Amino acid sequence: MSVNKEVKRVTTHSLREMKERGEKIAMLTAYDFSMAGIFDDAGIDVLLVGDSASNVMAGHETTLPITLDQMIYHAASVVRAVKRALITVDLPFGSYQGNSKEALNSTIRIMKESGAHAVKLEGGREVIESVQRILTAGVPVMGHLGLTPQSIYKFGTYTVRAKEEMEAKRLKEDALLLEEAGCFALVLEKIPAGLAREVAASVSIPVIGIGAGGGVDGQVLVMHDMLGINNDFSPRFLRRYLNLYEQIKGATAQYISDVKSHDFPNAKEQY
Repeated sequence: MSVNKEVKRVTTHSLREMKERGEKIAMLTAYDFSMAGIFDDAGIDVLLVGDSASNVMAGHETTLPITLDQMIYHAASVVRAVKRALITVDLPFGSYQGNSKEALNSTIRIMKESGAHAVKLEGGREVIESVQRILTAGVPVMGHLGLTPQSIYKFGTYTVRAKEEMEAKRLKEDALLLEEAGCFALVLEKIPAGLAREVAASVSIPVIGIGAGGGVDGQVLVMHDMLGINNDFSPRFLRRYLNLYEQIKGATAQYISDVKSHDFPNAKEQY
């Protein structure tokens, strides 16, 4: 008789324990049932249903166009596949900025309609009120500082943030504010490695980096970048673990060739 071993879920509490014992946290983005299931089986700690779906799934130039309904659709697809990982969902642009009541309403919809475990939002002191309001409903919040893609038109560029002393000082203050407000973790995107290390040491919550060096508590990559599905995006921080673009293209070309040459299906591949 086979005994089903119960899978122990990753929680906000277990992530903090990982930081305390120096175990690095591995996080990836996911947007669909099939890929999320593979990542979960592989043992990923956190899956982020990122608003990067706007770019990699829908082909938009920025993360701004994706809607709350679309984020819920992607999140629900991921939730159905996952038994172990903690699932965090990005609050999309326009669903929380400048209005903490709207931030709470957006979060409640994500939690009720997708079954995810937490939400992530971009910004520091300017979103503190929204963070606090979401937390009053008992929903865990992940912060995001440094390069904040939803503010791309304000920055005008995707280059490294917080290289100047003033911006670095503000980022350090914002990290402490987000911790104080009750965030369970923090993403730092595209900032100098030394600054990221300093921030990770200054807070007791886990700090996940993307382009922020190795001195933080964990790493996150966009699934399409890590797997080499995107072949035209090569920032310094990206390590490609596969070249799926070439492999999928090659397999597709072979399939087309087999169909056109009457090779597929053969006698064994029909009823």
